[in-house]
Amino acid sequence: MIRHTLSYAREMDQKDPLRAYRDKFWIPKHQGKDTIYLCGNSLGLQPKETKNAILNELEHWKEYGVEGHFKGKMPWMYYHQFLLEQSANIVGAKKEEVVVMNTLTTNLHLMMVSFYRPNKERYKIIMEGGAFPSDQYAMESQAKWHGFAPEDAIIELTPRDGEYTLRTEDILDVIRKEGDKVALVMLGGVNYYTGQFYDLESITKIGHEVGANVGFDLAHAAGNVPLHLHDWEVDFAVWCSYKYMNSGPGGSSGLFVHEKHGKNPDMPRFAGWWGHDEGERFLMKKGFVPMSGAAGWQLSNAQILSMAAHKVSLDMFQEIGMTQLREKSEKLVAYMERLINELNKEEEKFNIITPKTAKDRGCQLSILTGDGGKALFDFLTENGVIADWREPNVIRVAAVPLYNSFEDVYRFVELLDKFEA
Repeated sequence: MIRHTLSYAREMDQKDPLRAYRDKFWIPKHQGKDTIYLCGNSLGLQPKETKNAILNELEHWKEYGVEGHFKGKMPWMYYHQFLLEQSANIVGAKKEEVVVMNTLTTNLHLMMVSFYRPNKERYKIIMEGGAFPSDQYAMESQAKWHGFAPEDAIIELTPRDGEYTLRTEDILDVIRKEGDKVALVMLGGVNYYTGQFYDLESITKIGHEVGANVGFDLAHAAGNVPLHLHDWEVDFAVWCSYKYMNSGPGGSSGLFVHEKHGKNPDMPRFAGWWGHDEGERFLMKKGFVPMSGAAGWQLSNAQILSMAAHKVSLDMFQEIGMTQLREKSEKLVAYMERLINELNKEEEKFNIITPKTAKDRGCQLSILTGDGGKALFDFLTENGVIADWREPNVIRVAAVPLYNSFEDVYRFVELLDKFEA
């Protein structure tokens, strides 16, 4: 039985400096009441201003037609620039080191063109075992493209026996051991399954010491955990915008390229018209001259409607700042963990495999269940909880600080307590 009370959760919500932001989102309903939405790690909720932002761009198109590229409040020609400062602040970068374009796996492949350039001696890729399939398939296909067998070229990091997450010292030991064979270290920033936030700074440092490039898939990290990509000297990173950044299904992806590469016009890359020097773009000349910074990796013109949706959420992040979001996130997750641990005092029913220390996790907790796990998940769904089931037996729940409340957390754990296998 939960010893904390609903009144305590509501008191915490009243003290929450970010409580007003919940009302800026549409909460799905279940039997006429707000759901307990704990699935922002899969798809973030829709901001209420998103519809108006998209309608504004439709009006822009209606009024100007093709001239909308150069006219109006936010001309489409420069649209990516309206997203730079907010994106840079979220990932800890300089404005010229980020750009919004394409979708995540497309951008990952574009980064591999530039940063995975193997030879017979240095060709290995180090990644976490059990990475999200998109990353697995991208690494497999890139290895094959360069003529290497994936089972030889890809080194997968796995936890020690009896453990669920990777130890930082083990990651670093593998990088050092493989040494001058390593062409690329490429991990997820936060593991999608366990919710573990890797020590990106240390991984980058040791990767560079052995002469490798280092990049990260930040799909579960951007907008969730504090990032300092520039200061950590990460070579590249990619992320999606539809999870913690609430930009809608299939929303535009973000891309980071450290300035030491972005200012190098000779950096190998696949080129496109929109990445060409903006001042000469419409001269239609042969000979690609990249824009300076991450913008030089652009291929095609901006996806205006999806970027308009993205900007609504980015502007909220800009208003609040990652420091405040992180503070609330840590409190929400600690509260959920504390309540679940209370349920485990008499009998351990719910095994949280996400790291216990705040610095090693974001706002997701992964609950390893027994044989009745799917029945538990179905029970939660039937009672208005929107969470995420991952085979073989994990329920992922994310208390997102932008719109989740302490009452959400309390009611979720209350349902865990009520379930009878």
